[in-house]
Amino acid sequence: MLAVAQFHAPLPLTNKIQRYDWGSVDAIPNLLSAEPDGEPQAEMWLGAHASAPSVSRILRDGAGTGDDAADEVALDRLVREAPVQTLGHRVAEQFGPRLPYLLKVLAARKALSLQVHPSPRQAREGFARENKAGMGLNSPKRSFKDDQHKPEMIVALSQFEGLAGFRTPRIILDVLDGLSGKMVDAVRTALLHDRSHDGMREAFNHLLSARADEACAADIQDTLDSVRARLAAGSPFERADRTVIDLAEQHPGDPGAIASLMLNRFSLEPGEAAFTPAGVVHAYLSGLGIEIMASSDNVLRAGLTTKLVDEENLVHCTSFAPQQPSAPEITTSGSRGQVHTYRVPVTEFALTTADVDPTEPVALPATGPRILLCLDGELELAADRSEAGPQRLAQGDSVFVPHDAGNLELSGAGHAVCAWVP
Repeated sequence: MLAVAQFHAPLPLTNKIQRYDWGSVDAIPNLLSAEPDGEPQAEMWLGAHASAPSVSRILRDGAGTGDDAADEVALDRLVREAPVQTLGHRVAEQFGPRLPYLLKVLAARKALSLQVHPSPRQAREGFARENKAGMGLNSPKRSFKDDQHKPEMIVALSQFEGLAGFRTPRIILDVLDGLSGKMVDAVRTALLHDRSHDGMREAFNHLLSARADEACAADIQDTLDSVRARLAAGSPFERADRTVIDLAEQHPGDPGAIASLMLNRFSLEPGEAAFTPAGVVHAYLSGLGIEIMASSDNVLRAGLTTKLVDEENLVHCTSFAPQQPSAPEITTSGSRGQVHTYRVPVTEFALTTADVDPTEPVALPATGPRILLCLDGELELAADRSEAGPQRLAQGDSVFVPHDAGNLELSGAGHAVCAWVP
C-alpha cells in the first residue's frame, strides 16, 4: 500500500523525453543542466498519459524511510490508486481517476507536422471505431490513440514561430496570385467557384490528395520556382513565401509546404501564448515553449510528415472557417506583476508562470493536482500540510503536488511554471 502521509508533500518527478526528428539537440538538455547527446530531444512530458507517464519514488506504508522503502511508481498508477488524495473530490468527480492535463516542454528545431485535433465526440467515436476494427494501439494505421480531445496552449520561452487557422478565401487568392503549379491552380479554382466553407474544404482536399500523384514533387518544384521569382522581384508576401521554401526544404515533395499558403503565420515573443482548439489546422515551426493540453495523444496529420495522413478523418475533424490564432486570457498579480495566469475556454487545464525574487514569495493554486517545473534559478516550494518543510528546486527540477498537500508558496529567486485544473 502507498503511504498516505506522502500525499501531503510535493513528489519529485522523472519525466520522459520524446526524441522526434524535428526536435532541438540542446534546448531540453540545457534546461535540465545535462550534456546533449547529439540526438534530437523534441519534448519532455510531465504528466500521467499512459504512453509516457512521469515517475516518482513513493513510500510503501509502514516500510520506514530508506531508499529500500520506496518504489518507483508511474503517475497514472498513482492517480488511479489514490484519486481523492491526488486530484481532490472536485477533479476526481469531473474527470474520473485520471490527471486531465499533460504538460510538455517543446523544443522545435524545425517544423512539426501540419495537424488537427478532434473534438470530444469525434475522439470518442474514432477511438471506439478503431478499437472495434481490431486495430492495435501502436498500429501505424491508427489515428485515434485515446478517447480524449486535445485542445492545447503554447507559452513561448524563446521566440516561437507557427501556423494556425485558415486565412480568408480572399487573402488566400491574393497570396496565390501569380504562382504556378497544378495544386495552386486547383486551390485557386475551388475558391473562385465557392468561397464558403465547402470551397475551402475542396481546396484543402486537393492538397491532401496530391501526395498520391506521381507528379507531386515536380508540381511543388514548379510552385517553388515561381515563389522564388516573386521573392526576387520584391514579394508583397515575403513571410509566406519564405515559409513555403523553408518547409519544402525540410520536407521535400510534401504538399504540406504549399498548404502553408492557406494558413495564418504567427510569432510569439517570450511570455506570449497561443491557444489551439479542436478542429484548427496548425503546425509549430520553431522555438522553445511550455505546452499544456488535455491529456491526449490524438493527432490527425495533414502533411509535413512521414507518418499517416488520414484524409477522411482529418477532413471530418477540421473546421474550415477562417480564423486567426487565438490568444488566451492572461491575468497578472504580485506587486511587480510577476505572476501570469493563462486561461482558455476548456475545463482541463490552466497555467501559471512566476518570476520569483527573495523579497516576495508567490502563492500558487491551492487545490487540485498541480505540476511545477523550475525553469531557472534556485527556489523553495512549501506545502502547508507537509511535515518535511520547504522543498528545494533547481533548474529543470519538477514535482507533482497532490491535492492533499494544500496551499503552496514559492520563494527564492528564479522562474517556474505551474499546471493546474481551474
